Amino acid sequence: MTTDQDLTMDGQAATAVFAAKGIDVTTSKDQGVIKVVKRQGLDGERPMIGDRVTVHYTGKLLTGKKFDCSRDRKEAFCFNVGKGQVLKAWDIGVLSMQMGEVCTLLCKPEYAYGSAGNPEKIPPNSLVVFEMELLKFEGEILTDDSGIMRRIKVKGDGYTNPNDGSSVEVHLEGRCGGRLFDCRDVIFIVGEAEDKGVPLGVDRAMDKMQKGECCILHLKPKYGFGSEGKPEYKIGPDRDIVYEVTLKHFQRAKETWEMDLTEKIDLATGVKHKGNQYFKVGLYHQAVVQYQRIVSWLEMECGSGIEQQKRIQSFMLTAHMNLALCFLRIKEFSQVVDNCNKAIELDEKNEKALYRRGEARLLRNEFNMAMEDFQLVLRVNSSNRAAHAQIYICQSKIKEHHEQDKKIYANMFQKFAERDNKFGKTKRRHDESMRIGMNGEVGNKKGRRTQDCPS
Repeated sequence: MTTDQDLTMDGQAATAVFAAKGIDVTTSKDQGVIKVVKRQGLDGERPMIGDRVTVHYTGKLLTGKKFDCSRDRKEAFCFNVGKGQVLKAWDIGVLSMQMGEVCTLLCKPEYAYGSAGNPEKIPPNSLVVFEMELLKFEGEILTDDSGIMRRIKVKGDGYTNPNDGSSVEVHLEGRCGGRLFDCRDVIFIVGEAEDKGVPLGVDRAMDKMQKGECCILHLKPKYGFGSEGKPEYKIGPDRDIVYEVTLKHFQRAKETWEMDLTEKIDLATGVKHKGNQYFKVGLYHQAVVQYQRIVSWLEMECGSGIEQQKRIQSFMLTAHMNLALCFLRIKEFSQVVDNCNKAIELDEKNEKALYRRGEARLLRNEFNMAMEDFQLVLRVNSSNRAAHAQIYICQSKIKEHHEQDKKIYANMFQKFAERDNKFGKTKRRHDESMRIGMNGEVGNKKGRRTQDCPS
């Protein structure tokens, strides 16, 4: 797409022309960004703050000179809208667009390149024109597994967010398939939302929110009500749910650096107990949050005396062991190995750590490494019957794996042999044909020579 015509007018005339054809999309209505729609988009939602948007754009000066164009690079541009990652005019303009819409934006300097301009491209205090096409948009992904997606309806205030242990007051509206199943005001501790029947996904999104923010959270089952569902809300297993969350107020908990060692150790006792409670009822993700708090508090602490050092080591060892067990339950085997390694650094002969690492490696099909771990368990405790049984399983798996390899390689070599044999026959036939052809051609030439020449 290109603009209808190159603009060759001063700023005042350009503003008048755009104002006559378009609308001021700034909140202050100061004509800082005036939008003219060239092609209507699809009816439906517009991007929300934080959404990941994909656009094509062309930037021009009022003289008509083009200074930037994504289409010339044959690559669309992506950014999180409303987060200050791009020009202010872009944030404002794109939030007003619909999917597929093409528009032109006249942008005052304070919404574009300001008094400095852009060296060699844009003079200082320049009005600029952007043609924008909104190709697609989607919510902001908050987790590596895309289990929590956020869309911000109302931006919050300030620059601080709740942290783990904060007390938060929120308004919740939960929906499943469009049906409202939860609507209430609730106060809970971040990291312990399950105590108030609030799903894990809402809890985990808290540290991204600001006071006054209203956002929509799309939660996959892992972060909602899981494989169990929520019978009291008439929600079956493995259902996606949506929560609209408004953060009304929060009180931050102390950061690690704000607590002394005695305070950390005292808090660690209660946090470990809370984690154990979650683990016993199968809330492994919630238990992980608690045990990780202990690690974050104490991993850099040394203690001032032998007794204090022993207590820190005991908490750290327990936390890593419990984390390994939680991750084993939720099948995150790399995390199991990492936490077992850290436990073994603290206690190299820890029987449970060696055994759990072996379990994780066995489940990752690392049979030789798993067998080594179970053998180490037997060095610590030769009567560990479970380790003996696991070694037998590893040996069987290794043998089975070798047999599969033999079959694969045998089939591979057979195919190679068949191919070589086929190729050899084809080559022999080709060579034979060539010889026959050559002999026939020579014979014909001799015959013709005999016939043409006098006897």
